[in-house]
Amino acid sequence: MTNIYFPDEEIKKNDVYFICYMIERVARKLHQRNKYVVNKIGKGQLEHLISVANVLHAENPLAVEDDWIEEYNLAEGNVDVTEVDPELVTIIPSATQMGKVYQRLVYDTMQPGESEVEGIIRVYNDEICDVIDNYNCSAYYEPSYVIARAYHNGGF
Repeated sequence: MTNIYFPDEEIKKNDVYFICYMIERVARKLHQRNKYVVNKIGKGQLEHLISVANVLHAENPLAVEDDWIEEYNLAEGNVDVTEVDPELVTIIPSATQMGKVYQRLVYDTMQPGESEVEGIIRVYNDEICDVIDNYNCSAYYEPSYVIARAYHNGGF
């Protein structure tokens, strides 16, 4: 995919990582699923955000969170992925770690002719995200090829 504002610039993996990281931050802050954030923002605005990601990553992430929540009318939910069984989980993965998990999954499962934004929408709308985001199990820290294989096979 090329940048919608600068057609000679390609979208980079770091741009996809930043978008996935921010989706995770916003979803956690609002107690929503990542899929809610992705679908509420929509394809056109995700194309805008990924095209300006190289600038946004220099901004304060708290300000970017607040901007996304206000600009895309994102509402509070009741899903807290960080609420885990303390007997099973001692360390909850950070938003940066989960941004990397999803960025790798987008690229590892990229379909021919698919843009990065289309990949983001496809991945976050797959049921496998419910397993990956359940930190009581080990799916999120499996090697990326295992997660990609599970995605292609329809589950772990």
